[in-house]
Amino acid sequence: MSTSVRLAIDVMGGDFGPRCIIPAVARCLQQIPGFKVILVGSPEPMTSLCAEHPMPGDRVSFVHTSETILADDLPASVLRSKRDASMRVAIEQVRDGHADGCLSAGNTGALMVLAKTLLGTVEGIQRPAIMAALPVAGKFCHVLDLGANVDCSARQLFEFAVMGSEAVSELTGIERPRVGLLNIGSEINKGSLRVREVSELLRDSRSLNYIGHIEGNELFHDRADVVVCDGFVGNVVLKASEGLADYMQDEMRRALASNLLLRLMAPLLRRALKPMGRRLDPHQYNGVSLLGLRGVVVKSHGNAGQHAFEVAIRQAVRACESDMPQRIAARLARCRDELL
Repeated sequence: MSTSVRLAIDVMGGDFGPRCIIPAVARCLQQIPGFKVILVGSPEPMTSLCAEHPMPGDRVSFVHTSETILADDLPASVLRSKRDASMRVAIEQVRDGHADGCLSAGNTGALMVLAKTLLGTVEGIQRPAIMAALPVAGKFCHVLDLGANVDCSARQLFEFAVMGSEAVSELTGIERPRVGLLNIGSEINKGSLRVREVSELLRDSRSLNYIGHIEGNELFHDRADVVVCDGFVGNVVLKASEGLADYMQDEMRRALASNLLLRLMAPLLRRALKPMGRRLDPHQYNGVSLLGLRGVVVKSHGNAGQHAFEVAIRQAVRACESDMPQRIAARLARCRDELL
């Protein structure tokens, strides 16, 4: 990977903050030629950690801040207070044209509120949405929204489908991604009134490759490339999937330790199952895009370690290179014309 992207990174966000983020940045600077960063955060931890993890001076700049947005800060309150918070200042770097995109592992609600207020949304988009990839059948299923919008109208769900289709087409190279609507049944008359309304809108859109309703168990059988739902359902699906992956790995470890024969075979079995463990590891897919904004903002998992944050940096770089806001605006305009 070679790039000319400049990324503003909120160094103070997440469970581990600078002690995880600085080493991850240093490693990505070594591995991605031309990649540049603006590190935003408190001066003391950044200075000491950057001394431990040297970085090329011509590709790194620093913006010092005096405040940090905490995990339990109310999203609405951060608009009125903490104007020198690292997350806010990192987004302002994108707004003011100093950076091509922003990456943060901090408070998701605060990130969404600040990004929408400071950057604004693409014309025609009412609300941004969070999209992430789930590993299914050796491929990916991209799901949105994953928690930004708990209660959505039919129009907003339609916008999510347009944004997800365009983003997946750009990120994966699939010309016409299959779009499904998450529901409690595959029949047209199943689901809430809102789901039936958006299903009709999706069927009427020739620009979208809409394949109909997707049930929860079908998420992992390669039925669709993009699955649309509201943020409440999407977040439950994501957390349940991550929890199930952890549970399966724990059960496997207990099974291997349950008797002498399996303990003797454990090294061979672990080697054979290692590729599956990597595919199911949520940290291998860290970095979710906030789609629909007039700028690139990527959210890292709050408990991401160094490797997971490196994955998020690469995801943010790809999002910056794709020029996603303009592509979504153009795609939405085409879909709107079809429905008129």
